[in-house]
Amino acid sequence: MKMLIMSFTLATFISTMLILISSILSKKLAFNREKPSPFECGFDPKNTSRMPFSIRFFLIAIIFLIFDIEISILLPLGLAPSSTPSLTWMMIGGSFLLLVTLGLYYEWKESTLEWIS
Repeated sequence: MKMLIMSFTLATFISTMLILISSILSKKLAFNREKPSPFECGFDPKNTSRMPFSIRFFLIAIIFLIFDIEISILLPLGLAPSSTPSLTWMMIGGSFLLLVTLGLYYEWKESTLEWIS
């Protein structure tokens, strides 16, 4: 019990000393109005929030997410052949890649991938 009290006292003392030292040695900077303001992808937070966004930005972001998820699904396929027949995993991976490629072709034909139209 005595050891527990000593440990608690030592931990409290060290924590208090660290807080005091950091408050004494920290740099006291002048208040900057921009520092506490939120940062949203380069947009000025002080302006009106009703600015129109380009729908192409969001479509490119969705396409990026789709291909990012595709990579995270396909990467484990390299480890799977030891547990199941390789023909099964090749068929699953190939059909998945075919489906994603068809989606990319559709996006290309709809000219979603072009920034300037």
